[in-house]
Amino acid sequence: MRLETLLPLGKVDPGLRTPDTPLDIWSVGENAALLEEIGYGGLVVEETKDDPFAVLTLAAQATTRLRLGTAVAIAFPRSPTITALHAWTLQKLSRGRFTLGLGSQVRGHITRRYGMPWSPPGPWMREYVRAVRAVWHTWQTGEPLDFHGEHYDLTLMVPLFDAGPIEHPQIPVHLAAVNPYMCSVAGEVADGVRPHPVCTPSYIAEVMLPAVQRGAARSGRSLADFRVCMKPLVASARTAEELAVKVRDARARIAFYASTPGYRAAFEHLGLGDLATEAAVLSKAKRWEELPGLIDDDVLDRFAVIGTYDEIGRRLLDRFGGVVTDVEFSIAVRDDEDRATLAGLARTIQAHDDAEARRAIAGAADVRDYREAPSR
Repeated sequence: MRLETLLPLGKVDPGLRTPDTPLDIWSVGENAALLEEIGYGGLVVEETKDDPFAVLTLAAQATTRLRLGTAVAIAFPRSPTITALHAWTLQKLSRGRFTLGLGSQVRGHITRRYGMPWSPPGPWMREYVRAVRAVWHTWQTGEPLDFHGEHYDLTLMVPLFDAGPIEHPQIPVHLAAVNPYMCSVAGEVADGVRPHPVCTPSYIAEVMLPAVQRGAARSGRSLADFRVCMKPLVASARTAEELAVKVRDARARIAFYASTPGYRAAFEHLGLGDLATEAAVLSKAKRWEELPGLIDDDVLDRFAVIGTYDEIGRRLLDRFGGVVTDVEFSIAVRDDEDRATLAGLARTIQAHDDAEARRAIAGAADVRDYREAPSR
């Protein structure tokens, strides 16, 4: 299994609110070098308050082995050619260590934050990835750009704007997904899927991976190198006392996700559709403080992996080791003790053989039942 992390180290709240410790852009290079030194597999950057491509440029300059990726960049507000150039440049700078992670965002953000017309995201994303790859193909081979779709017609690439061939032209593309349609698109045109934190192991195994397999079969693609990159919901701390605060935060995150229509399928999968309906009612009424009260211990344990630092590595593997190839987690490094703890977590998680997950992705074996797996 590969281990990756967002910055700042210890970030476990994926964009719900302003973090207690915001990203210090001046420390990106230092933190990236630290991750590489202690043996981390990768660093990923989300698109919230900073440009992920700019942040990864800083990380690429400070490292030589660490894998780098967007998790995720929002696709639709950018033309495929612009995204292709961002990725091509980072792939050159990192000497082949970059992965382009793309997300669709929801309708409200596309229309009201980005000011763009909306279209069904699954077919749009399928065409978008193919358009990006068409631009890369032209740059690498010199063949004319000739891509035609519902959203994009790309036929012009003059020498001034032709980025030309690079040493590592095969850039992996990963897609953020929750619902089966986007998972099938990932299987059809991408190299990996990034489940949302609300996706439980059973949901990944029983809903997402079969959809990935259907998409791959539709296009005749192999899943031998396909990756499932998970950012789990985690509550972890040095001590039991500190952990109690993290658990309260986890309840709030789960309740927020339950109130969001785009994540409802993951709750219905566990028979929690009524909870999602109740959470949506509270959210619409702006009764935010009541939301965490909906999440009892059973629901908490279904969605969150909970444990102190000496427990959390093994618990992450127990929960996700059979369906995930890459897991996203870190702790804040405040002193040498934390640094040693993080290095130990990296060793524990990355020593795990991902053979079971690879079989699950390929659909080649039965997947063990996760529904009753304890999280702590």
